[in-house]
Formats: sequence, structure tokens, C-alpha cells
Amino acid sequence: MKAWGVLWIVLGLLLWPEPETASPLPLVMDSIIQALAELEQNVLVTEANVTASARILLSAKNSSAHSSLHQHLLLKAPSHITAEPDPHSLRPELQALLAEVAQHDVRDGQEYGVVLAPDGSTVAVEPLLVGLEAGLQGHSAANLPSDCLAIPCDTGDTLTNVGATWPVLMDAFTNASSPDVGTTLPNDKAKAPTTVGRLLAVALAGDLGLTFLHRSQTGSPPGLGTEGCWDQLSAPRVFTLLDPTASSLTMAFLNGALDGALLGDHLSRIPRPHPPLSHLLREYYGAGVNGDPAFRSNFRRQNGAALISAPALAQQVWEAFVLLQTLETGHGQLQNTSQERLAQVATFATKEFTEAFLGCPAIHPRCRWEAAPYRGHPTPLQLPLGFLYVHHTYVPAPPCTTFRSCAADMRSMQRFHQDVRRWDDIGYSFVVGSDGYVYQGRGWHWVGAHTRGHNSRGFGVAFVGNYTGSLPSEAALNTVRDVLPSCAIRAGLLRPDYKVLGHRQLVHTDCPGNALFNLLRTWPHFTVVEN
Repeated sequence: MKAWGVLWIVLGLLLWPEPETASPLPLVMDSIIQALAELEQNVLVTEANVTASARILLSAKNSSAHSSLHQHLLLKAPSHITAEPDPHSLRPELQALLAEVAQHDVRDGQEYGVVLAPDGSTVAVEPLLVGLEAGLQGHSAANLPSDCLAIPCDTGDTLTNVGATWPVLMDAFTNASSPDVGTTLPNDKAKAPTTVGRLLAVALAGDLGLTFLHRSQTGSPPGLGTEGCWDQLSAPRVFTLLDPTASSLTMAFLNGALDGALLGDHLSRIPRPHPPLSHLLREYYGAGVNGDPAFRSNFRRQNGAALISAPALAQQVWEAFVLLQTLETGHGQLQNTSQERLAQVATFATKEFTEAFLGCPAIHPRCRWEAAPYRGHPTPLQLPLGFLYVHHTYVPAPPCTTFRSCAADMRSMQRFHQDVRRWDDIGYSFVVGSDGYVYQGRGWHWVGAHTRGHNSRGFGVAFVGNYTGSLPSEAALNTVRDVLPSCAIRAGLLRPDYKVLGHRQLVHTDCPGNALFNLLRTWPHFTVVEN
């Protein structure tokens, strides 16, 4: 029960008046875990009425749509918990930290409410917390308001009842390439939804749907998953987005939402009493929950793809729309949009999220591994390219398994390439570690220095390590064999009929090592080169 009490105190403190001075603590996940641990040492959980922190949350005057979802679906404290939101139960610097990360926001090219995790990813705290809260409430669903079931919840045209919308959405999902998806009305046999699943609705679906709805009505692209750069990695304080026009569905928000969904699902499945939240987060952002290295933040996308099916998420987005039309009667975008159009938006939003986020590798930008500036003027590639050249670094020889070691290896290779080889930059387009991440070298748009005589024709991708007698991890192999190319094809960066070649096929070298090259020869796009 202690996890319940602590989370209610955290949520209550997030709404407490912000201290006059900013938090001196760095914006890192370890600081959030430290705050939780301190709360867990002080909280008392007993039989009582609704908590004071819950009353603060329920009475908070926040007009945002996601706040309406949170309050309707989550913020009704269980009757067996009491935990007073004493603002002095935390040290001032921790209280200030929680106030600083209380709400996720994007303003003037900067992102707020985010922290740097040990795996090098940036995580929005708000969707993480609501996912944890939903998990603590179990795999339960909240009823849709009865007035939403009796009427179409729609001041737009077309559909005559809410229940007819879901078949339209499903039909649209299977024909998403058509510009006229969802124009054929389904039959009347479908039943209207009566509930909304809490977990995905509050952690992801509501924000996902509203952002895509807004962007569809303004004619601007959704800008899904924009990355950013911290002012410093040792004690980060300011996070600046690489695309100043980005939507709120940044990489940090999606990371936090996915982490919240994964951990919330985990909490909903394990028996009570639940583990301390500080302990759970320390494991998840460390070596793995219950010692499982596959269940940690490094592999959130792979685990998220296993947890979230596209049809289920599409329905969650649609149900969130239906609920918000009742809760947010003054929301013009929702009230003036037909159910058919909302179904199309839910379909497209789900497709983009599952393909452009879950279906793509997590790539750390150059600023994340503290790359030195490019020397000279980079030459742009003529995209799409037709080749993928596979390398191993040889030196460093050991595979890198943590963000710290992989980032250090990237800096070491860049120094060697720039100072010894006298190249303008690190030679590879991308480098793949054994920590679950891809590291941006010269990237998708600039000619590299990886395969002499062929640099402008393909991307050079290197595995960190010496693979003369052994192979990279299966996760790393899957990234280069399947995930990275399919994502590049979808984005128009790589041709669908691309060819895979080992470095040694074009240059006199042992790269990418005998063991790796022998495996490479079994890949679908591998091509034999006649000398």
C-alpha cells in the first residue's frame, strides 16, 4: 500500500505552489528516484477516507484536456489510503524539483518537465507518473458518461451514432494508404463503447489523439518524436529541442508515456503489496526489473511493441475522443468534428506512432554523446540511397553495454578519425551499441568516410566491438538487419531494393570480422559483389 500513498503525495506536491527559487538539483531521473525514496521513508498508510492530496488534485483548476482525462479516469483516491500532502515532508530542493517537473510542456523551442535517464534517454515525468498511477489501480476500466452513450457526442455531420464509428476506424486502419479512408459507412450492428481503459488512455492515447487532431486541422505535420540537447550532461538543467516547431509529442514525452504504460502494466499484474516506486524505477532505469536486463528503459520500444497492438491503441484514442467530447464541452476542435473524422485521426495517429516510433530504432543524437564539431563543410547525400555497408569498429574491441561506455567509445573513435586519420568527423553514418541504442555519426544527410570510393552511395553502419570470432547481441543484429532499414525506407532515405554489403567486399580489409560477415551473407538484402 505504501506505493499508493507515496504516489498520491507526489501528485499532490506537484500541484503545490512552486517555490520561489528553482531547484538546484540536476534534472536527472536519479533525482526523481531520490525524492520518491525520501517520501517512502516518511509516509504512513492507514485505513481512512479520501486523501488530502486527492482533494487537491480533484479541485485543481486546470483546463487542459489531458488533465480532464486524468481526473476522470484516475484521480479518485482509494478509500483505504491516507497520506497528507505535507509540503515540508521533503527537503526544499526535492520539493522544488517536483514542482519543476510537474507538467510537461513545450515552449519557444524548449521542453519542460523532462529529466535525463541513466540510459541517455530523456523522459517526461508527467506521463510516467500517470502510467504508474493507472497501474496501481489495476487493469480496470472507467465508464464512459451515460450522456455520451445516448447521443453521438458530435456536432459535426455524418455518423448517426457513436457505435458505428469503430468499424470505420478499423476499416480505415487496414486501408490507411488511401486518402479517402473511412468514407464508407459501416452497418449498425456495432455496439457503442461503455468503458475506457485507464492505462493507455491517460499515459498516451489522449495526448496522441489531441495532438494529431490539432495538427490535422491546422495543416501542419505532427512532428512526432523530436529529440533535443541538454545544456550539459553532468548536471543538466535546460533541454532545447532540435526542431523548434515540434509538437508536444516529443521523444521525451513518448519515452515517459511508454515507460509509464510498461511499468503501469507491470504493477497491475503483480500481487500486493507493491514494491516501493523508488525501487521499481531504480531497477527499470538500471539493470532491469527483477534483474531482467530485457525489462529496462533501454528496450522500451521493443517491450512497448509487444504490449501495445495497433488496433487496441486506435480504439483507445477513439474512446478518449468520445470521452473528451463530454468532459470538454468548450473544446472547439472536438465539438465541431464528426465521429468519422475523429476515427480517421485516431487511425492515422496510431499508424504513425506504431511505425515511426515503435517501429524505428532509438537513436541518440550527436549532442547526447558530446560529439566534437564537424571540421569543414559536410557534403549532402542525394537521397534515397541504395546501399547499407556493415562494419565493426574492431577498436574498441569489447561491446559497449551502457550509455556511458558507448558515448565514451563514440568520442574516442571521433578523436581517432579526426586527429589521426585527419577526417572531418567520425566516419560512420551510425554506430550500434549493445546497450539497445543507435548513435548518430554523420547521420542520414551527410556523406561519410566509411567505405572508400562508395561513401556517397550508401550508409555506413558499424557495430561496436571486434566480431572476428563472435557475434553482436541479437538486439543489435535485429536493429541493423530489420529495424533501421525499414524505418529508413519509410522515411524515404533508403530505397526498398537496397543492398547490404560487408566492408571487406569493397575495400581490402577484414572488416566486419569473419563471424559477422558469415552471418551477413544469410541476410535477405545481402549482395555478392563480383571482383
